[in-house]
Amino acid sequence: MVTFDITKYGANANADISEAVGKAFKEACQSTSPSTIVIPKGTFQMNQVKLEGPCKGPIELQIQATLKAPSDPNQIKTGEWLTINKLDFFTMSGGGVLDGQGKAAWECKESKKCTKLPNNLSFNSLTNSIIKDITTLDSKSFHVNVNQCKNLTFLQFNVSAPASSPNTDGIHISRSSSVNVTYSNFATGDDCISIDDETEQLYITKVTCGPGHGINVGSLGGNPDEKPVIGVFVKNCSFISTDNGVRIKIWPASHPGVVFDIHFEDIIVQNVSNPVVIDQVYCPSGKCNKDLPSQVKISKVSIQNIKGTSRTQNAVTLLCSKGSPCEGVEVGDIDISYSGKEGPAKSSCENIKPNFKGKQIPAVCSAAADAPAPAAAAAAS
Repeated sequence: MVTFDITKYGANANADISEAVGKAFKEACQSTSPSTIVIPKGTFQMNQVKLEGPCKGPIELQIQATLKAPSDPNQIKTGEWLTINKLDFFTMSGGGVLDGQGKAAWECKESKKCTKLPNNLSFNSLTNSIIKDITTLDSKSFHVNVNQCKNLTFLQFNVSAPASSPNTDGIHISRSSSVNVTYSNFATGDDCISIDDETEQLYITKVTCGPGHGINVGSLGGNPDEKPVIGVFVKNCSFISTDNGVRIKIWPASHPGVVFDIHFEDIIVQNVSNPVVIDQVYCPSGKCNKDLPSQVKISKVSIQNIKGTSRTQNAVTLLCSKGSPCEGVEVGDIDISYSGKEGPAKSSCENIKPNFKGKQIPAVCSAAADAPAPAAAAAAS
């Protein structure tokens, strides 16, 4: 193992370490032996950094420090704060914190003075890699964007931002396969994990989400030529005071698409506004043509062993497309209670005939529970 300490490349606590990180990486990338780039304990300022392979051997980026991004959202004009591209057998570890210092950027976005804001982390074309024992804090936009990766694991990964922070998805995944997220915690202002097109074999286990907008497949159908989402497994996860729990969200009047082999199983919900949602009339802006049905086909979905409490009456909302009804949906062992003055928890169903297993509390898709509640499904983007 060859070690490259960034303090040997000119890094110090009183200056931007971007150049030192780049120099250390350039040397490590040429090593045929496994190498470790060390950012030691302390607090460092870091501007935009892009580390790109391919490299000659495995590389570990060990971040022990707290790294602080520029607070001025205009200082990073394009791209992301820290980008890692085209590496095989890459590891990010160290117990460190990537602080995006997002408050000024969120205010800028709310005032519509800023449009494109940088994500904290961007992983592109990584294979056989692991991100572990890292915290991303107060990103200006998404905390992590994962694109075109294969066999990538997030372990003991932490996301932290206020519930009010806009567009701060925890991990956004697209065009990737065999991604694992496990033993990780998400507290943010948007989706804890969002799953876009061409994602296959995604395993999310033992994750805690809250605050946030839940774990979401979608939104899908908004763009032409979207590739299928196949094989998403969300198991043994907890949602605490989130706007949604597990959700599939599809635009109406959509382009064709496929969502297949989705599993939401062994889920705990505590004070969640919309614990279980399939929404094929997803329209947070209210400016959609809901009269034209979604053309995204949803099939082979398992919703099993979901228990806990809802913040609204809408415990289970399954609103499928009249143009392409959901097929092969199995619902089993639902036990979600609501104690508000409106009455007990209820379900809403359209264009779906689930197969049932075990008990359902509330009754799901029964004759008494067929009145749709589209407002609940679109409670949060």
